[in-house]
Order: sequence, then C-alpha cells, then structure tokens
Amino acid sequence: MTFFPIFLSVVYVVRNQDNTLESILQNASTHLASLVSDYELIIIDNASDDESVSTLKRMTQQSGLPNLQVYALTKKVDTDTASWVGLENALGDFVAVIDPLTDDIAFLPHMLEKATDGADVVFANNQLKPRQSFAYRTACAMFNRLYKFFNGIHLTKDAPQYRLLSKHVVNFILQHPQPALTYRHLPATGGFVRTNMSYSAKPLATHTKKLGDSIDRGMRLLLSTTRGPMRLVALLSIFGATANLIYSVYVVAISLFKTDVAPGWTSLSLQQSGMFFLISLVLVVLSEYILHMTSLTNEGPLYHVGQEFTSARITRREKLNVEEVMLPNTSTAHKTTEHVTK
Repeated sequence: MTFFPIFLSVVYVVRNQDNTLESILQNASTHLASLVSDYELIIIDNASDDESVSTLKRMTQQSGLPNLQVYALTKKVDTDTASWVGLENALGDFVAVIDPLTDDIAFLPHMLEKATDGADVVFANNQLKPRQSFAYRTACAMFNRLYKFFNGIHLTKDAPQYRLLSKHVVNFILQHPQPALTYRHLPATGGFVRTNMSYSAKPLATHTKKLGDSIDRGMRLLLSTTRGPMRLVALLSIFGATANLIYSVYVVAISLFKTDVAPGWTSLSLQQSGMFFLISLVLVVLSEYILHMTSLTNEGPLYHVGQEFTSARITRREKLNVEEVMLPNTSTAHKTTEHVTK
C-alpha cells in the first residue's frame, strides 16, 4: 500500500449505530494509521437517541482510539448539513467524507493517488447500493433528471457523497453564505480539477432507503442551488400573459368580423382573458421578487453542536517532543540552550 506523507481528515456521519460504532472506527483507524503520516477522524453524531454518544465518549478516553474528534448535534439534520459540520472543522490538507454504511474506506488510497497527482476533487461511486424502494428509485431518477437540466450535472453519478476535497476547495465553499446547502454540488460545478471513480464493495447498510426520508432534502437541493425552478415559473407566467393577450385580440377580431356572435360572449371572453393576463403579470413580478429576496436572505444556523470532545491521545502531538540541547559556545564561560522539536 502506498504511504502518503500528508495530514488527512476523514469525516464520518453516524446516527443510532451504537452496536457497530466501535468496530467501524477501529477499522477506520487501522486503515488511516498505515496510510498517511497524520490523520484525524471526525465523527458527527446526528442526534442519536441510543447510547452512541456515551460510546464515543468512552472511545476518546486514554484507553480508546487516538485522533478522534467528536461533534454531537442536538437535533437531526440532513446528511449534507451534518457532513459540512465535519468539513468546516477539519484541519487536514485533504478532507474525505465517507458514509460508513455505504462507502468503503479501503478505496481511499486510490482516491489519494489522484488527489496527490493534482486533482482538487475526487469522487467515488459505489456500484453496489443499499436496498431502495421502488418509489425511492423512481423519485431519485426524476430528481436527477431535473437537477441535470437546471445545473448540468447528474448529482448521484457526478457528485456522490463519497468524496475527497483539497483544503482550498473547502475554503472556497466557506466563502458562500450558506455552505451547508451548496456543499453537495459546488465541488462538481465550481470549475475545479475533478476525477470521478467507481468501485464495487458490499455496503454495511441493511435497511431499505425510503422515499419519505429524502423528499425534503431533494427539494432543498433543487430549490436552493439553482434559480431554474423559479425562473421556469416566471417563463410560464410570461407565456400565459402572452397567450391571454393574443386571445383578447382574437375575441375582438371575432366580434368585428362575425355577425352571429352570441350575446355577451365578447365581453365575457375579454373579461376572463384580461383577468388571467393581469394574474400572469403578477406572477412574473412575484417570481422575480422571490428570486431577489432569496439571494439576500441570510438564514440562521442549520445546526447546533451540543457536545464536543476529543481523544485523549493525539498522535501528531506525541511526535512534537521538546528537548533541551546544550550547544557549545566559543566562550567556555557561557552555554547556549536551544529547544529542538522532533
């Protein structure tokens, strides 16, 4: 296995995985210790209601695993927001985001090779997926088609959750007013040098993904990362206003050149077409106003870290041993003391 002389941060988002947490983190720590010179394993507990937080506290004690950084959220948030909690607190030269139930950390060396060769962003897509309901698969396909139409990328294939980002990509996302919302797509749409890879590994997840868990997340991604949907509303409103205007001209022409027009038809038709014309104009103005206000809106924080704790052992600190070395001077009456850091 190739050894990389870098400082790597790895972000795990977990929820209610008390029974498997210890084995998952032990496996990750073993892989990382032999892969890079320095690492930190950032665990985001997404408001677990089992004993996960207690287990994580025990694992950060002196007898536990080194280099763990734990953030326990007070309320459940979507996966992208939880992942961003780890990303914005990461210190490494590169940051990997891994779902421990669906992604394989053993594929990380291949991603690091691409990153150290110059790629700013490396995506990895596991060809073996957890079980998904039919409704989930159908809605997911429709969502990705819409997202590609508006943004030019297939979110699931071109920007999967398993990713490796350089530090300056993370800093770029931090400059956006709502990085937790834009984190999912910006590495793929921001113009960075990126590499997409695929592999096959059996996921650990045993539950079936259901549609209800992802509707809100999908709508937020679709509406918050592009102006396309609201712009489509504006265009449809313009089309409706134009069509009603043309229909009004048609009604007037019929009343002028036809003699057998039913009584009241002209006035009723002009009333209806004029009303829908005005409604369409109102929708156009309202759509543009909403777009403008959305760009100026600054929402409050999407998450709150309730508890934060770190491993008692940090290996990179253990490497910084300070010793006092007596350096000989030209004068026998004086000695110089210098601090040397290993």
